[in-house]
Amino acid sequence: MNRWDADVAVVGLGAWGAMALWQLAARGVDVIGFERHRPGHALGSSSGGSRMFRITCLEHPALVPLARRSSEVWRRLEDDAGERLFLPGGGLLIGPEQGTIVGGTLRAARSHGIEVRTLTPGQLRERFPRQAGVPDHHLAVWEPSAGILRPEASIRAATGLATAAGARVFTDSRVTDVRVVGGGVEVRTAERVHRVRRVVITVGSWLSALVEGLPLETLRMPLTWFRPVVEDSGYDLERFPVFMRETEEGPVLWGNGREGGHEVKLGLEGYGPGARPIDPDDDADRFVRPEDWADVARMLPGRLPGLAELPDRVAVSFFTRTPDGQFAVGALDDDARVIVGGGCNAHGFKHASGIGEALADLATGRTARLPLDFLAPGRFAVRTRPAPAPVRMSTTVREAVPTAPAAQEGKR
Repeated sequence: MNRWDADVAVVGLGAWGAMALWQLAARGVDVIGFERHRPGHALGSSSGGSRMFRITCLEHPALVPLARRSSEVWRRLEDDAGERLFLPGGGLLIGPEQGTIVGGTLRAARSHGIEVRTLTPGQLRERFPRQAGVPDHHLAVWEPSAGILRPEASIRAATGLATAAGARVFTDSRVTDVRVVGGGVEVRTAERVHRVRRVVITVGSWLSALVEGLPLETLRMPLTWFRPVVEDSGYDLERFPVFMRETEEGPVLWGNGREGGHEVKLGLEGYGPGARPIDPDDDADRFVRPEDWADVARMLPGRLPGLAELPDRVAVSFFTRTPDGQFAVGALDDDARVIVGGGCNAHGFKHASGIGEALADLATGRTARLPLDFLAPGRFAVRTRPAPAPVRMSTTVREAVPTAPAAQEGKR
């Protein structure tokens, strides 16, 4: 009888997990995947119909190579799936020249040789007239390589390709515990315990429930869609591309034009008053409240004229945040059996294909093809509690041996 149910298990098939599952299966790895809902569901951080893609990653210099690699892998996913998942068309980054958005974008472009073009407020108004009220001392940066990705469709495509390549996928299957055992890992669900050689844990907002010690915080992020008052008003995606706009008051307004049956999508970076730490299993946190859209609506008349006063639709997305705003990707305590991917910080979807590739590399004992040490979970100095028995996942993962014959397994 085979001691192992699979070589690798991927727990959580959101954006990063689905991409890892696809990459592993495509390489011929015996892999199983677990998803507590259904791939492409709207209960995590990968929903809302669109996500911005850009190469000029202002969040960290080392993210630019990852974005470039992700762009290549996104194209391969499209080719393999025979489905359009990336809509090119460029993107706008607007704000003070030395501000967070424009300043960071220009630094990334100069450091990495990314093609961009700067626009004065006058040039911006001429080319993109719906971006109104931009102060004279602000600039716009046009990035031709930017565009939008289809999150739900991308997850379903990756999961479908993985299944076609031999991956076994368990949907509506919640993993309740993950434990290191001799030579491998046990993955426990309500139905049974699966034994695998290695595990990739990518459960998004639920990561802290399986991995103790990582300093993650789950927040709710309201998403809004507004309908133009006049039908042909210049708010289609071609004339109103994806953008991030730093306002004089400080908040960053972001969004994209109408496409694929969706109205104009808008939100606030910094997440506004509707954002707060939450319990992802508390259904009350998914209820929409007036404060989820009020701040966005107040910004529109002077900046994006011609949109209705009230949103056409409001939804709530969840995401996890780390103290330094960077992802947590890599092995826990240098134990190659346990790989985690989490802390998307609301800017991780664009990198999902590249991170999925890196997770697959690590789960098969390879070195990730791009340097990702700056994302290593071990950078967080977290004290973990000792355990007298096989240790539930933590930032310090090791096999614990009972000191007396009467010792029993226990959870921390």
